[in-house]
Amino acid sequence: MDSYIAEFLGTFTLVFINNGVVANVLLMKTKGNTKHNWMLISMAAGLAVTFGIYVAMSRSGAHINPAVSIAMFALGRMSFGSLAGYVAAQMLGGMTGALMVYLAYKRHYDETEDESLKLATFSTSPAIRHRGWNIVTEVLATFMLVGMVVVVTHPDVALAPGLVPIVIGLLVMVLGISLGGSTGFAMNPARDLGPRITHSLLRLGHSDWRYAPIPVIGPIIGGILGGLVFTLYMGGM
Repeated sequence: MDSYIAEFLGTFTLVFINNGVVANVLLMKTKGNTKHNWMLISMAAGLAVTFGIYVAMSRSGAHINPAVSIAMFALGRMSFGSLAGYVAAQMLGGMTGALMVYLAYKRHYDETEDESLKLATFSTSPAIRHRGWNIVTEVLATFMLVGMVVVVTHPDVALAPGLVPIVIGLLVMVLGISLGGSTGFAMNPARDLGPRITHSLLRLGHSDWRYAPIPVIGPIIGGILGGLVFTLYMGGM
């Protein structure tokens, strides 16, 4: 049970910080409203992952991402029962984190008329909508995310455990800057689908459910491929 609580709190921390900065940048009349400041969002996304990992790492290994958990299951490193518990906890953490962002910025949501900006504080959307290429982008970004996680956590690399969250946070920031311009670099179904469910429940406008499968399917495929390829490279399996 401790591991599930850790995954809930770690994912909650990730989404609360990550989506909070998007709200600060995009919503009307905030002190951080700078329209589309991609560097700020990418930096905050990396730090959100860093702190989420610190919260959960000692209890659960800090997957805080269904794509990571599914990749670990595919690699034979966790049971199906544990996988189901992890994913459920991650999804609930993402939903709760998004709700806390909404409560923190409630008056600014009220001041924001553009429904697309409101949705952007919950979930991702593509710059150019094309289901096939949008999936490819999410596959490639998550391939790099999970692949590099396998590398930096490998015993041969011998990073001090306390440095791992910082390195992975920097990785997420770099992926946001380099690969995030097409789809918003979801790379994490709990970070996208969980908040999208919260957005729908809050009735803040259209939740773009037609796009919703892409930031779920792409990260899962990319996570499995990245986990397999880099585990083989590092001498695993």
